[in-house]
Amino acid sequence: STLIGSLFIWSHSINGYAQENTDYKVSLGYYNFSNTGQASHQAGDLNIRASSDLIGHAWLAIYRSPWQEVTQERIGWDKTYENQDWRLTPSIQAASGGFLGGSFNLETGKDFFIGAGLGRTNLKNYYNLNVDPNDAWSATGGYRWSENHYLAVQIIRDNRQNPGQQNIHLIYKYPLADNHKLTYDVLYKQGTIENKYIQAYGLSVAYDWNSYQIKCAYDPKANFTPQNLIRITLAKHF
Repeated sequence: STLIGSLFIWSHSINGYAQENTDYKVSLGYYNFSNTGQASHQAGDLNIRASSDLIGHAWLAIYRSPWQEVTQERIGWDKTYENQDWRLTPSIQAASGGFLGGSFNLETGKDFFIGAGLGRTNLKNYYNLNVDPNDAWSATGGYRWSENHYLAVQIIRDNRQNPGQQNIHLIYKYPLADNHKLTYDVLYKQGTIENKYIQAYGLSVAYDWNSYQIKCAYDPKANFTPQNLIRITLAKHF
């Protein structure tokens, strides 16, 4: 099955602020998949990302899952282009096994903002860090107090293979003392899995301090499969 994801559609466009210098980020992810009455399984992911005004965001990554007998390398890119209060964010991804995909998101507004996006792939398997459909439309709205303080709601709905599968995210990011930051992402999902309609709630919490980040997430029925997923990601900026 294809692991699906398009959180990058909001994760960069919501911020909407340029970076003056090149920033490098290395992330190491641990995945624990479980299902009722079955043994849990583990997987891992290594991601190296570079960000700057010139290139936007570009990354190299590798996903390894012994229980799935899968190793997949991937590359990707996205960049936000701004014109007054309008922001356009295209992205492209490629991975071993023949996967190709891309998306675009258009957003407008300064304090209050709204946006819409669309993602498409060639339907090859893709293992990544995200939890949403790739072949989907998205709609976003929210309020931004600053780069590190915003509240947003995003709807992502499959509009290709599984039109009934939908994720709704409520995201709140706010600054703490000493340049620390905390981000909550509450997930509500609904859709059909193996001819059974499901509704489930998930949660992701990220804490940033200095050049480090730790992110813990619980994603029930991950990627609309019977598996529940716990993800722990450690990251450092250089």
